[in-house]
Amino acid sequence: MRDCPNGELTRESFIQIYKQFFPKGRAENFCEHVFRAFDTDKSGKIDFKEFLQAINITSQGTPDTKLEMAFRMYDCNGDGSIDDNEMRRIITAIYELIGDEIDQPERQIEAEERAMNIFTMMDKNSDGILSREEFIGGCLNDEQLYQLLTQSSRLAEERESQSSLED
Repeated sequence: MRDCPNGELTRESFIQIYKQFFPKGRAENFCEHVFRAFDTDKSGKIDFKEFLQAINITSQGTPDTKLEMAFRMYDCNGDGSIDDNEMRRIITAIYELIGDEIDQPERQIEAEERAMNIFTMMDKNSDGILSREEFIGGCLNDEQLYQLLTQSSRLAEERESQSSLED
């Protein structure tokens, strides 16, 4: 309750909560992407309904609904597709969140390489963008990839749920 006394979670509060769980990492970039995916009405706040929907999708949703949420997170500009830059931004944000287990320059290179490998594998028609269908199909056809790309949305929900329960 102390983090959102009026029943709405602001972007700033969301980031502060994440910083508590990832003190060695940089949470800001990752939080921006997760917040955008959870804030479905684009109000700049996550209300209780949006929070419950996110929890329901990430904990009980079908693989398709979980991947829809992950797609919204990866589609940074909201144009209905993911380009290689958006993929790099998200994967880099995940690496930043993890923290300093890897040196910064090394982490950046590894994140970019992983992002490009994932992107190339999913971009079936080689047009330089991932449609929703390519993204979801690519994830559903590769269990390891599914786990990697949905981990970030599950992680977000778990951290947020833990924080809310503590209040």
